[in-house]
Amino acid sequence: MSRAKVYLSGLLVAVVAGSAWLLLSDPKGGEGEGRGMSAITVRAVPAEKRQFADIVEAIGTARSKESVVLMSRVSETVSKVLFDDGQLVKEGQLLVKLTDDEEKAAIEEAGAYLREAQQQYERVTDLVRRGNASTATLDNAKRQLDEAQARLDGAKARLNDRRIEAPFDGILGLRQVSEGSLITTTTPITTIDQIDVMRVDFSVPERFIAALKPGQSVDARVEAYRGETFSGKVTTVNSRVDPISRTIIVRAELDNKDLRLRPGMLMTVELTSRTWDGIAVPEEAVVPTAGKDYVFVVENGISNRKEVTLGLRRPGYVEITSGLEEGALVVTEGTLRLGNADVPVRLLGQSTGAEAGSNTVEAAQ
Repeated sequence: MSRAKVYLSGLLVAVVAGSAWLLLSDPKGGEGEGRGMSAITVRAVPAEKRQFADIVEAIGTARSKESVVLMSRVSETVSKVLFDDGQLVKEGQLLVKLTDDEEKAAIEEAGAYLREAQQQYERVTDLVRRGNASTATLDNAKRQLDEAQARLDGAKARLNDRRIEAPFDGILGLRQVSEGSLITTTTPITTIDQIDVMRVDFSVPERFIAALKPGQSVDARVEAYRGETFSGKVTTVNSRVDPISRTIIVRAELDNKDLRLRPGMLMTVELTSRTWDGIAVPEEAVVPTAGKDYVFVVENGISNRKEVTLGLRRPGYVEITSGLEEGALVVTEGTLRLGNADVPVRLLGQSTGAEAGSNTVEAAQ
């Protein structure tokens, strides 16, 4: 036999053997499906019940709960400055004293008039009791006593106008005055902000009005502290919708006891409008085909394709609103090797769901 004939005979045997192997190993080979099929190795995880949430994202500006520019009620010379830049102060703490010698003298004078009027009133009262003075005389003495008291109160008020105190607990800004300088009623002395609780106002489209209410959770982030989230609650929903932008202003308060947030910071706010429980599967388990969505479910070692309806998405997960039950084992790796019909499969690294991550899946709007 020539070498060519030997070579052709060997080649023919190899082709026939290869074809037979393909027919036996191909799940679609042969006439009867399921007969002679080898199991396809896949990875699968159970569909789990998770919490989904509608999240409204917005941009807002941080504001202090209370904020004031401190100014004097009178024009006068600064006598003492009793604070430093950025100092934490308590309500009623004295910050600035203005020259008040004249007011102190006025108080002494008003006090002397008051003491004299009080003594005169007591003498007239005794005379009236004895019948030696008329009631009109007593009324006149009482009027003089009231005038003396009002004069003293006015003098004290003028003295208090020369004492600049903290209106509430807070942190001071930069000092704008010095001792000896003359200030007027329009001269800014410093600022004070109450920042242990911060407010943030942000605009929400009017279509979410029905879902807005005080007490809803808010998460905020700022560029200065990347990766950190500041939590708070909605306190107020504005009573009016802007007719131009068709949005409504929502105000939330954030805890800031560490005083890291400052007024004026740009904040990215996420408002959770509603939450619900739904069935979640990894995104890679969903196979879109011809405008429909499918998952492969493993039952008794056999995978079969099921059409499902998708809900909200979150990176890594997707909600299944219909077509799948909780606990169903869905294929996440190896879906491309599975056909439309039932196919025997072998599970590799079967997950119990613990490695699926957090129990909360949120859907951003």
